[in-house]
Amino acid sequence: MTRWFEEVALDTPFDLGAHTFTAEEIVRFGKLYDPQYFHTDPEAAKHSHFGGLVASGWHTVSVGHRKMVDRLFAEEDVVRAEGGEPGVSGPSPGVNRMDFHAPVRPGDTVRFTLTVTSKRPSNSIPGWGLLFNLLEGHNQASQLVYSADIVGFSKLRDYKMPIRLKALAALSQLPGIGRLIRR
Repeated sequence: MTRWFEEVALDTPFDLGAHTFTAEEIVRFGKLYDPQYFHTDPEAAKHSHFGGLVASGWHTVSVGHRKMVDRLFAEEDVVRAEGGEPGVSGPSPGVNRMDFHAPVRPGDTVRFTLTVTSKRPSNSIPGWGLLFNLLEGHNQASQLVYSADIVGFSKLRDYKMPIRLKALAALSQLPGIGRLIRR
């Protein structure tokens, strides 16, 4: 999120945009990254348990992640237009759950949303908070095709480092003491 940790709203779906999957794109991605016949061979895929060509789950994940990153970067412009200062996003420490609910077929348009479901200050990284997010993709029939629980870091706006942490940080820079502290 490019808003400060304190400004991130909970339980409000954030529209990331939509993507239409084409047969050509599905086959190209499948051949490069997930070369199973139901992703790469439209004729053979007719005889699969899917009954036709389907996008790799990783293809759906990749498109959703790209939509998320692009939209969050664009959010910086929104914050500036509102007269504010964009926050600082950090990396993701991981994905807690990922589910593929229904196949994505050629011609499907999947709309992705991101919802921050909870947040808390980080216990291990001073000045940062953790955002717990639900990333979802629904097709044109409003059917859920993909969901994931992902975690991301967001910087706290008004964080003041406690004096004991400032002292430890300063001491860790001293040659002999720094090695002792890091042990």
